[in-house]
Amino acid sequence: MQYKIDDIIKGKVTGIESYGVFVRIDEEYIGLIHISEITEGYVTNINNYVELDENIFVRILDVDTDNKHMKLSIKNINYKENGKTQKIEESVRGFLPLQQNLSRWTEEKLKKTEE
Repeated sequence: MQYKIDDIIKGKVTGIESYGVFVRIDEEYIGLIHISEITEGYVTNINNYVELDENIFVRILDVDTDNKHMKLSIKNINYKENGKTQKIEESVRGFLPLQQNLSRWTEEKLKKTEE
């Protein structure tokens, strides 16, 4: 199979180390999810994110076709369910309520602190 950067594919967790997660992609390829590619935040324990022998979705960051290795990521994808990008949906009104009320809320709070 031809793998490309940014493809989202399924693999099986075959090893968990303090620096990352090893994932078997197929009979030929194995990949590593470096600890920095697990989440945007600080990772205290990789075992909080994946389990040994678990099937997960991963995003391909780099493919070494000669050695059959991949650099992988689970950052910002739904790696447990379907691999689709997780996106925060902004409400229809967005920041409009904040814009409309911030001055009034500030004045009300200042009056309360003066009392």
